[in-house]
Amino acid sequence: MKAGNNNPGRVLVVDDQPANLRVVSALLERKGYRVAVAENGESALSVAEAEPPDLMLLDMMMPGMDGFGVMEEIRLRALLPRVPVVFLTAAQDRDLLLRAFEAGAVDYVVKPFIPEELLARVNAHIGLKLARDRLEQVARERQELVNLVAHDLKNPLTSVVFASDILVSGTLREERIPRYLQMIRESADEGLGYIHRYLETQASARVHAGDGDARVALADVVDWIVGRYGLQFEDSGCRLCVAGIPPAVVAMDALVLRQVAGNLVSNAMKYAPGSDVDILVDAGAPGYWRLRVADRGPGVPRGRQRELFTPFTRLAEGDPALAGSSSGLGLSLARQIVSNAGGQLWYEDREGGGACFVVELPEVPQAG
Repeated sequence: MKAGNNNPGRVLVVDDQPANLRVVSALLERKGYRVAVAENGESALSVAEAEPPDLMLLDMMMPGMDGFGVMEEIRLRALLPRVPVVFLTAAQDRDLLLRAFEAGAVDYVVKPFIPEELLARVNAHIGLKLARDRLEQVARERQELVNLVAHDLKNPLTSVVFASDILVSGTLREERIPRYLQMIRESADEGLGYIHRYLETQASARVHAGDGDARVALADVVDWIVGRYGLQFEDSGCRLCVAGIPPAVVAMDALVLRQVAGNLVSNAMKYAPGSDVDILVDAGAPGYWRLRVADRGPGVPRGRQRELFTPFTRLAEGDPALAGSSSGLGLSLARQIVSNAGGQLWYEDREGGGACFVVELPEVPQAG
């Protein structure tokens, strides 16, 4: 498996002999590798810590900190536990070579080396390292996709459960049954829409921000919020209050912005039970519009506000019922989504008490 020129890899060469550094560096650079050098163990650790290499060619015997000392420091500091190390050594002592492998080396090259042999070993180990990195990146992206799908399905499924429970209770007036059935159908369609969208885009950035032509009227998003959550507020004896919404159009995909807004409204219902929730739209920074979701609940303690957008952080840990209903992912994902669309999401204490989350997005000029 040979490293390609598109991503040749970075090699750190460590040797106390300047002549060896020049020869090895020139050989690797001619093959397209990026090369860094260090003349002693301490320098090697500093260079590697500043920019971890894809492979380290490490002289076994050096004055001061030798190759074994470098490997021990790497282990103790947990600096480079996954960077392959190939020892350069003039010794062929069996016990010494066994010690090198026990220290964590993946291979060795005997000096004076044969250029073709050195290149073959470098190619092999960098190829393996880059392939492993790609596999790990794929695994991370798949896990992020699982997190996104699971979280985004949570709100529509919650609405399905809510409407189903009301229908099953038998206490609903007959003329209101169609509204709850419509909520179930719309929520199910929305959940299926998320799944289709993720499958089609394979978790690309378009999942979060839509393409360059994405746009949505904030009035349409607010109408969707009222249609989705209005019944739940009515049944809880609270109000979902909407002021006059200006004809603002912002650069974001409609489905994605509904994800964000729905998450903020459902959080307000969860963490500020019994409170009315206000949906407001106003001008933000020049060229931006803001969507605000504000409640009159307890708000977020000042000492914990910095944790709000940290993944897997649950601010309701003191309340088992609320903590168990939260994955700790919603606000983190929402901020990432808004950021990918060129906007911002933040929290601020509401004047007079309560919480307010603000989504600020770039304006799309309306056609004249």
